Amino acid sequence: MLAIARSSVLRATRSHLRQSQPIAVPQYSAFARLASTLAVLEQKDGKFQPASLAAVTAGTKLGGSITAFVAGSGVKSVAEEIGKAKGIEKVIYVDNGAYDKGLPENYAPLLVENIKKGGYTHVIAGHSAFGKNLMPRVSALLDTQQISDITEIESEDTFVRPIYAGNAIMTVQSSDSIKVITARGTAFPAPETEGGSATLEEGADPKSESQTEWISEDLQKSDRPDLGSADKVVSGGRGLKSKEDFDKLMPPLADALGAAIGASRAAVDSGFADNSLQVGQTGKNVAPQLYLCAGISGAIQHLAGMKDSKVIAAINKDPEAPIFQVADVGLVGDLFEKVPELTEKLKSQ
Repeated sequence: MLAIARSSVLRATRSHLRQSQPIAVPQYSAFARLASTLAVLEQKDGKFQPASLAAVTAGTKLGGSITAFVAGSGVKSVAEEIGKAKGIEKVIYVDNGAYDKGLPENYAPLLVENIKKGGYTHVIAGHSAFGKNLMPRVSALLDTQQISDITEIESEDTFVRPIYAGNAIMTVQSSDSIKVITARGTAFPAPETEGGSATLEEGADPKSESQTEWISEDLQKSDRPDLGSADKVVSGGRGLKSKEDFDKLMPPLADALGAAIGASRAAVDSGFADNSLQVGQTGKNVAPQLYLCAGISGAIQHLAGMKDSKVIAAINKDPEAPIFQVADVGLVGDLFEKVPELTEKLKSQ
């Protein structure tokens, strides 16, 4: 595998990145007609996770056929729903409750069995907790080098991915016969979920034994939009000073906008917000139409997770805060005054 790093700055244009590239990148070839992609999709509690369709969008950039894969209990109905998405030719499903939680210890052998059976050249999953948990094990079983968190596909063997929290862009060329890839959801928007007519096929089930057992989970239920796919996100940072202030200021603002709630790592580490709300390099990548943050200074690790947002608005009392360098709209002031004032104005509208 050959990796070429190209330096960039936040929000650098693609044209600039290509100009700084030291060698020519291979173009699409006749191989694309022979390429076949297996898009690994997620389901939870019998419900399809639309955000995982980023794998399908990435597959369409490669050319060739695209097959979707899903496993769990009662997934035939889920497979039928997936088959309606545009770009998918076939959906392979495995109906077995042992795969409901996506544990990699038994899910990876299942996936490898079907990869070898189908002879796929590319295997793609979303760069989510599910994909990041599963695909490294799949890669190891196939003895290939995984290519993680891609944001662009330049040819069937050449991919672009950010490194150093997005401060540099790397072009990776792989010579492996099977490319195992995770794709950033914000870079590959999900295709239309209506209009497709994929065929359904039951997949092979090796029924591999697993020494790992799912015990329980404790989830916070909310009527707000999902953070990873919301059109609007309201995010709070360490400047909120306490969990009580976070809970007092951020939920009303989010409700007034109809937005999801996020948080910086500093806020999560300080106990202001749950880990599931973390946005950034070690949290979730989001790209909403509006990203409104309060009390967030703009550390590079946080910017890596939200810099692709369409409009970034920031509230911070420090006019020199790094967040203002990437914000489209900035308000310098005390968030304990400005956030309630903004919330009231939004409610009055």
